[in-house]
Amino acid sequence: MQENIECLRCLICGKEYAPDDVQYICPDHNLDGTLDVNYNYDNIKKIFDLHTLKKNLDFSMWRYKSLMPITENISPPPLRVGWTPLYHSNHFVNKFNLKNVWIKDEGQQPTGSLKDRASALAIVKAQEAKATIIATASTGNAGAALSGLSASANQKNIIFLPESAPRAKIAQLQVYGSTIILVNGSYDDAFNLCRSACELYGWYNRNTGYNPYMSEGKKTVAYEICEQLIWNAPDLIIVSVGDGCIIGAVHKGLKDLLALGWINKMPRLVGVQAAGSNYLTQAWENDEYLQIKPAIKANTIADSISAGLPRDRFKAMNAVTQSDGVFVTVTDDEILAAIPELASNTGVFAEPAGAASLAGLKKCLEKNLIKSDENVVLINTGNGLKDIKSSQQAIDKFKSTAHLVNPDIQALKSIEKFFPI
Repeated sequence: MQENIECLRCLICGKEYAPDDVQYICPDHNLDGTLDVNYNYDNIKKIFDLHTLKKNLDFSMWRYKSLMPITENISPPPLRVGWTPLYHSNHFVNKFNLKNVWIKDEGQQPTGSLKDRASALAIVKAQEAKATIIATASTGNAGAALSGLSASANQKNIIFLPESAPRAKIAQLQVYGSTIILVNGSYDDAFNLCRSACELYGWYNRNTGYNPYMSEGKKTVAYEICEQLIWNAPDLIIVSVGDGCIIGAVHKGLKDLLALGWINKMPRLVGVQAAGSNYLTQAWENDEYLQIKPAIKANTIADSISAGLPRDRFKAMNAVTQSDGVFVTVTDDEILAAIPELASNTGVFAEPAGAASLAGLKKCLEKNLIKSDENVVLINTGNGLKDIKSSQQAIDKFKSTAHLVNPDIQALKSIEKFFPI
């Protein structure tokens, strides 16, 4: 709850602020001044424990509201966000000789991605701020999340996207009735224009890496993973990384659980980046200073993790370094190959950014970064229906095509060699 917030702390200088002192960032560092929400865990323990949680029948992200920066009297959006399934995969256990492999399927969120968690919290925070309009920049998923959840809550919203965003993702915004601004430029251009517009018009800014509360919504995925594993934290959690907010939020959620004593270890976090958008991997491998490392030119089929200058890079880097984790880079071809591999062996249909976690697992195995007795969780961050074009590319490149036959049994028998055995 809001009263359990101890301070907002700058990740660069460590300066602390009361929640009412600043809205988004540390003013001493302009756009780089990312803030982290810090809680008084002693106060939380007095009102919230595992026994209390076990009695809670609200199986959504709001079952953890005592660990979230919200006031009691604000109602969340009506759509149910959270408590997505965690599937065990015997296939990948056997194929990769691992103890356990699970897939956390965020593609089953209301708008099909993990970013529904952040947008649900953004709507609550906008209500607290009495803002009439919420805006965000997006490559598609954050916009769709804000758009759909805003529609359920009758909340006005404006979405800024690069013109290159997948048509299916733009279509989502259109059916939800959002005001859509297509920017003739990159995601970073859309981000900067959105930020300037929010300042000019007084809109609530939902952008991750800028609004510190977005991590607090996304971190609930870590709570769910651990609760679904009966509070036995896995050894590794593998997730794709673009702006860096998701992996930073997973780390934050795990830190909360450690502080409360609900888990007894910090899983190693693996950040998976596309070869054409691997700013953080470069910085991690070369020990570069994030405040002075310039943006790169991002180019990847995985639009959801395409970011030339990751906005939540400080939280993402802390997530990997403080958990003794790693960043790995995978190619677009490896990402595309992972889409049908994941779907055909688990039934989980992922967009490129979601399938990148499987490509990252395979990369870790190539580099001997995982032991055979370890438990691994892959996070699928988004549904494959969001980017059918990429899925079709994957099918054309890595899977056989459909078989065309005449409507008689002899024609069918002519292709018997293709039938599964």
